[in-house]
Amino acid sequence: MPPPERIPSRRMSGPELPPDTELLARGELTVRGRVGEASNAVLYCTVAHGGREAACVYKPVAGERPLWDFPDGTLAEREVAAYALSEATGWGLVPPTVLRDGPYGEGMVQLWIEADPGARLLALTEDEEAGEGWRAIGPAEVGEGRTALLVHADTPDLRRLAVLDAVMNNGDRKGGHLLPAPGGRLYGIDHGVSFHTEDKLRTLLWGWAGEELPAEAVEVLGGLARTLAPGGPLATRLGELLTDAEVAAVRDRVAALLASGRHPEPSGEWPAIPWPPV
Repeated sequence: MPPPERIPSRRMSGPELPPDTELLARGELTVRGRVGEASNAVLYCTVAHGGREAACVYKPVAGERPLWDFPDGTLAEREVAAYALSEATGWGLVPPTVLRDGPYGEGMVQLWIEADPGARLLALTEDEEAGEGWRAIGPAEVGEGRTALLVHADTPDLRRLAVLDAVMNNGDRKGGHLLPAPGGRLYGIDHGVSFHTEDKLRTLLWGWAGEELPAEAVEVLGGLARTLAPGGPLATRLGELLTDAEVAAVRDRVAALLASGRHPEPSGEWPAIPWPPV
């Protein structure tokens, strides 16, 4: 059964857009190849507009495999919703992302981020505890009956991303979905299985589980609560991409984080770490 027809208001097509989103939304999209062997179509493209050109990722809705636990909407819409949420925090943790028509129909188009190959965000250690500058995730099998401690870096941006994931209920925060860019900036990608109304948080970023939220995060969550109020700008934007129940669940998760004042902990009702983890 074909997906329902989309309405233009879901796309970023206003008269004034930030330079990167304008390029992605209005530029000429040219497919250059396919990215990896993903279960959904992921195409490497270039986009050109107004004398600018950039590399980008295009994920057409027509190339999405149906998910039984995400019967509403599309992966592409949730990817764009994740960008809208990230921008509302002011943290800029998701690359510019738009919903637009392309060579294979409507899909998500996201600015390509070239990762810094020298950056280390994940590691294995034979020590019983994470060393300075690292946070423990849990034991991992390394072969021949041996285990090691899997750790992630203890950085402000990773901690911000852990908060953002908790708000969007990210069900797939793998190591490969963390992109450390040259210069030290961090991006998170692949948010198609986010925003479920039930608790599906699966992530490698459990290093702060149960700890008190930083003051900065509390301030940002307070701002999200205001803009997520019915009729607020973020609530309106997310309402163009998600169901009413999903938007209400975002609002509830923000309220729960503010009420607890702490990073969430694994629920025990759902695998806490995605597989494969990288």
